[in-house]
Amino acid sequence: MAEYRDLLIEVGTEELPPKALRRLAEAFLCGVEQGLHGAELAFEQSRYYAAPRRLAIQIDRLVASQTDKEQERRGPALTASFDDDGMPTKAARGFARSCGVEVDQLGRFETEKGAWLVFRRHQPGQPTKTLIPEIVSKALAGLPIPKRMRWADLEDEFVRPVHWIVLLFGEEVIDSEILGVRTGRETRGHRFHHPGTLYLAEPAAYAPLLETEGHVIVDFEVRREAIRAQALEAAVAVGGTAIISPELLDEVASLVEWPVALCGKFEKRFLALPDEALISSMQTHQKYFPVKDEAGRLMPYFIAVANIESKTPEAIRKGNERVIRPRLEDAMFFYERDRKISLDERREELKNVIFQKQLGTLYDKVDRISDLTQYMANALGLDRETTARALRAANLSKCDLLTEMVGEFPELQGTMGREYAMAQGELSATALALDEQYMPRHAGDTVPSVIEGQLLAIADKLDTLCGIFAIGQPPTGDKDPFALRRAALGVLRIIIEREMALDLRAVINEAVLHFKNVTPSSTAGSAIARHDVASQVFNFMMDRLRAYYLDAGIRPDVFEAVLEREPLHPYDFEKRVRAVTRFRALPEAESLAAANKRIHNILRQASDTIPAALEENALTEDAERELYLEIKALEAEVEPLFARQDYEQALMRLAVLRVPVDGFFDKVMVMTDDRTLRRNRLALLKNVNTLFLRVADFSRLQG
Repeated sequence: MAEYRDLLIEVGTEELPPKALRRLAEAFLCGVEQGLHGAELAFEQSRYYAAPRRLAIQIDRLVASQTDKEQERRGPALTASFDDDGMPTKAARGFARSCGVEVDQLGRFETEKGAWLVFRRHQPGQPTKTLIPEIVSKALAGLPIPKRMRWADLEDEFVRPVHWIVLLFGEEVIDSEILGVRTGRETRGHRFHHPGTLYLAEPAAYAPLLETEGHVIVDFEVRREAIRAQALEAAVAVGGTAIISPELLDEVASLVEWPVALCGKFEKRFLALPDEALISSMQTHQKYFPVKDEAGRLMPYFIAVANIESKTPEAIRKGNERVIRPRLEDAMFFYERDRKISLDERREELKNVIFQKQLGTLYDKVDRISDLTQYMANALGLDRETTARALRAANLSKCDLLTEMVGEFPELQGTMGREYAMAQGELSATALALDEQYMPRHAGDTVPSVIEGQLLAIADKLDTLCGIFAIGQPPTGDKDPFALRRAALGVLRIIIEREMALDLRAVINEAVLHFKNVTPSSTAGSAIARHDVASQVFNFMMDRLRAYYLDAGIRPDVFEAVLEREPLHPYDFEKRVRAVTRFRALPEAESLAAANKRIHNILRQASDTIPAALEENALTEDAERELYLEIKALEAEVEPLFARQDYEQALMRLAVLRVPVDGFFDKVMVMTDDRTLRRNRLALLKNVNTLFLRVADFSRLQG
């Protein structure tokens, strides 16, 4: 009967990078699991632990040894293995040699179909403890660490210096050396509360022992939720609610082993700063959680999370208050100084800031963005006032990058543009557009809410896309230094989600015109010919659109069916995709998709010239006349639907073609010897095909 034990692996280090801790722990667990599966070592469940000074894995009920195997390998047939004198042939000797034995040590395998030489060997399973060190070492070597470091005089490399390693299998230590450190059963507690070692009797004691004696909550999720609960409780005590972003919560959980939340305060005068500036100062620089009141207004409080349970918490609170005060003083100083210079006055300074060496300055970029904004406003038929607001936003779009506030807090680009625009009396839509030009800023972020912001965001992103492609530096592999994939998806999302009637290819062509004198970089891996830039950008964006729909659960063949028709308007593309997806759910869909595929093949292979119009008098069969009359009635019915791009309703109506189309193929010979009948029937099928092609190429749909 198989024996099972728990396994504990702990790598104790100097403080690990907080933003990478969770990713490292998950990758470590994945690597160990893959190693166990590869060695055919079964286990019941696994989990990772992660804290600032440790990565750990616990495997429950891991089998103590590999299963023995009976290896069997069939060789040549007996008739080919021995000659007439019973001597082994070359085939038999070669097979035996490949198995590492003599011919007389081989067995025989016989069935009704014949007999063969066979090699059989019993392969005992290896003890798990002999395999674990190599599995752990390989998992650690495979962690996503951009830059590894060495320490002391060791050759080993890791993300941080390693001080101890626990490798405990049941109650037994697996004796080995990993990353230059001898394995053992002693872990270490909190750096201040329990800096000494802790003896581990068995893996199951790990997390409870560290928490009760070591002052370390080693479970990342438990520690994360403890921080959330403490922060919320501390905010309630001052009549507010803690603003807790998931990213900051992860980071704080990666900075502390024994979290203790404390509520601090700052002077109310700092509330005159824009909310985003206050929040950024607290979150980005200090790792504090801001506090808001019931109305959503910021309060002069913050929640700090200490890594120690102090006997004098008041001293820690005051220390944090002393630290944040100069930060906020700096922000207030920058804010007041920035407002003394208008955004208009800063525009000329953009000539001194390089956007990209070959693409010119930010001033040049702003000019291009303004031109493209004007083009799109004209294409959409916007009124003069809206266009003027959009152009005003375009002209001011990069001015806030020169402010001291954005210099100190780069994440506030756009946000401070909005604040300074409002302060200097700009229209609200213009000011809001300055902020919304960067939307969507990340996956799941919202798209711009006002048309001025939508135009500016599209113009900015397309200018970058077309410019970088023009100099021959498109993304390669996982390298995308200009975030072009995000920019492309952002443009598509804005057009689709805001239902904008924009011809994407036309807008790209217009954007590319601004780079007609740009020469591709001599260092570019594959310089793109200038006349190909627009096509390259368009195809790149279609690839992003494919990913967008796959993430949304749209089947790949639906996307390909619509793409085949090359819709140039992303919102039109969206309506077609949704229509085809809904159509697929109909009971008639499978039959009509198969019929479209059959029609597509017939028309493609037909050698006849298909007439533009069929002759009604040449319809001799009832089935073809019935199909013709149904098509004729449907054409008049669906044309208005196609005209207003109501593809869903159009396809709902076309679904009635299932019966006459099936009847046609059941009863009518298309490729008859009579040339007149054949050409007329091909024309009839082309009419069916044309109706469906108004939406998508249904022959691309899979069953």
